[in-house]
Amino acid sequence: MAGGDDFYSKDRPEHPGMEEDRPRGGGPEDRPGTGHRHVVLWFVVAVVVILVLFFIFI
Repeated sequence: MAGGDDFYSKDRPEHPGMEEDRPRGGGPEDRPGTGHRHVVLWFVVAVVVILVLFFIFI
């Protein structure tokens, strides 16, 4: 059985620092919106509804 370094070395390219031919994702400018605004908006709406109901029924 091959040692730990020998086992993985045969799959490594000669120049591992080269740029990938098929990059796995884009940069920060390609990132889609994550929807945090919608979560914050729903939270604010829920708090306002709870406060309105609290003050109505006191």
